[in-house]
Amino acid sequence: MAQFINIHPKNPQPRLIAQVVEVLREGGVIVYPTDTTYGLGCGISSRKGVERIMRIKQLANSHQLSILVSDLSDIAHYARVDNATYRLLKRFLPGPYTFILDATREVPKSILPRRKTIGLRIPDHPICLDLLKSLGEPLLSTSMRFANETEIMSDPYIIHERTDHLVDLVIDAGMLPASPSTVVDLTGPSPEVLRAGAGDPTVFSS
Repeated sequence: MAQFINIHPKNPQPRLIAQVVEVLREGGVIVYPTDTTYGLGCGISSRKGVERIMRIKQLANSHQLSILVSDLSDIAHYARVDNATYRLLKRFLPGPYTFILDATREVPKSILPRRKTIGLRIPDHPICLDLLKSLGEPLLSTSMRFANETEIMSDPYIIHERTDHLVDLVIDAGMLPASPSTVVDLTGPSPEVLRAGAGDPTVFSS
């Protein structure tokens, strides 16, 4: 059965953050809050955790996955970023955007599609940022929505009920919106919006 932990969304309790990080360091899969929706994730170094998430959401190996980092300086470690791209990222992050970039060798092959690209975002949420800083590595990020369902789950009690035997821990940070991040592909000659979500997509219109 999954642990169910209530953490203050604005002032996360360090003791509880440490408890969640311990689960992640043991390769666990958790449900956690972001600035857009609840996410399903694990540390990116946990191959078994990644495999569990792929099974839970019935994702194909070719699916474009995303990771969360805590700081802009971390992005250059996991993605190839030139000066112009860095300025664009600095303008919109932290925030409700996921940017698709060419991955570096630091990204585990287990989470890369054939294109060798990775989605990267910096969430604007205290719990998520504290987890990332304490864990010391990115979190795999995918929205809390099951295959063949259109609605993203935003109620932590319902999430716990439905994932009780699938994940190791669910964080209760209250009700969250059900709108995922806006996804923008930066691997081409100009930004391309792949999914309109919580972040305003019109700012990337040419």
